[in-house]
Amino acid sequence: MNSTAKRIFSSELMIWVLIGVIGVYSIYPLRKHLRFGIDLVGGTYLTLQVHTEKAVEAELISKLDSIDSRFKKDRSINLISKSVSDSKIILTFENQQQAQDATRVLKTDQRELTQSVNKNVITLSFPEQLEKRIKNDAVDRNIAVLHARLDKFSVAEIPIIPQGDDNIIIELPDVADPQVAKEMIGRAADLQFKIVEKIGSSEKELLYEYDGDLPGDLEILPGERENGRQLYYVVQRYAKVTGNMLSNAQATIGGKTTVDPIVLFSFNDEGGDKFYELTSKNIGRQLAIVLDNEVISAPRVESAIRKSGSITGNFTSADTKTLAALLKSGSFAAPVTFEEERQIGPSLGAESIKNGLYSCLGGFLLVLLFSLYYYKLSGLLASLALLYNLILILMGMAWLGATLTLPGIAGMTLTIGMAIDASILIYERIKEELAKGSGLQNAVNTGFSGAMGVILDGNITTFISGIVLYHMGSGPIQGFAVTLMLGIIATLIATLFFLRSFFKFILGNFAIQKLSI
Repeated sequence: MNSTAKRIFSSELMIWVLIGVIGVYSIYPLRKHLRFGIDLVGGTYLTLQVHTEKAVEAELISKLDSIDSRFKKDRSINLISKSVSDSKIILTFENQQQAQDATRVLKTDQRELTQSVNKNVITLSFPEQLEKRIKNDAVDRNIAVLHARLDKFSVAEIPIIPQGDDNIIIELPDVADPQVAKEMIGRAADLQFKIVEKIGSSEKELLYEYDGDLPGDLEILPGERENGRQLYYVVQRYAKVTGNMLSNAQATIGGKTTVDPIVLFSFNDEGGDKFYELTSKNIGRQLAIVLDNEVISAPRVESAIRKSGSITGNFTSADTKTLAALLKSGSFAAPVTFEEERQIGPSLGAESIKNGLYSCLGGFLLVLLFSLYYYKLSGLLASLALLYNLILILMGMAWLGATLTLPGIAGMTLTIGMAIDASILIYERIKEELAKGSGLQNAVNTGFSGAMGVILDGNITTFISGIVLYHMGSGPIQGFAVTLMLGIIATLIATLFFLRSFFKFILGNFAIQKLSI
């Protein structure tokens, strides 16, 4: 290799050219390496309503369990019945005096609950502010569960944002089977373990055994089929052991035949203690495993169990994998229903991509024409820096796993206009130095170093604005902010390093006496 070629390949410019080549290779084709938003590739918009009143009810049920345990220890107060209805706990005592005694106990044990007494009945409820906080927390927890579920479905990084007091908006861009995703989204995955009181072939048959009046702390749930007939179970209404106490769940094979698809589960410490207490006190009785208000199996308790168990039923392998994923992601803090579904076809996305790319290309060509007219050959170098800038932005988005949206393309177009500003500042500074009579090499060095402070000031302030937009905004605004911030970083690299090394390479390897600027 001759000295000229060696000098070219060992130059600083070749390092940046190599980075650019790697960048092009890492993003081509774009569709494979870059995540596109729903406005570009189509998909499904879903609006979910969170039934937040159920979250309040769940909190009250937890309180009721503590209250019931308290009065079972206090033999002087006889709690006749208990129930949760209309976001209130209703307690009925043997007489009015016992209700008054219970009121004093509850004021000490359940200070956060407001209470009212009517003869021998006490009504407890949450204060308005606390109830509102529980409802808001239910929406936030449901969003966290949705993120976990959709991560398992390999559609991570999708927008899931709250809307109003009890709605959640989900965007599913470019999902191969949105119906499967909807099934995972809509499943409550509410797992409960309850002791079976009675089993019958119909609700009517079971109600007959209770003289048509089922106690308030019991409920009838449908269950598995046995010999072709539907079974129904009378179980406790309020479960002490739930799926929220699980530490892990996994799909495997086992069961009676040892090759049936089943789900193995294990409890956390709290769940293990409660499950041990439940099973140790009910050896020989059937334990209903309830999923979304349906008894999927009811094995007999042979011995006390603390840490782990299995869920069996008429499952396929796919069913157990889905169930395990749902249980690991957790159950909803409150059930959800689909309120609205909108489809966006890929043709609209293709049109958006085409128009967006045309706008980028149009902006680039106009900037190129301006640069060539005003700065001649130096303007061509500035345009090459712009092209390098765009490659760095796309490479950064692919590396970060960011989603490219239509506002993101707008951010890229804006970056083109902003990026040329840096070159203009440098070129004007070079022209000033040349007008003073400075040498060519010295003028270029002074132009880059002299303009650096102004370029950094302008871009840093804009970058801060991008950070604010990203943290305060959502969805499309965040997409715009990401490309804006990446564009600023790319502008600094392309202008202060790539463009400078280009000038350095030309002046160092060619006998240029006059700069075309």
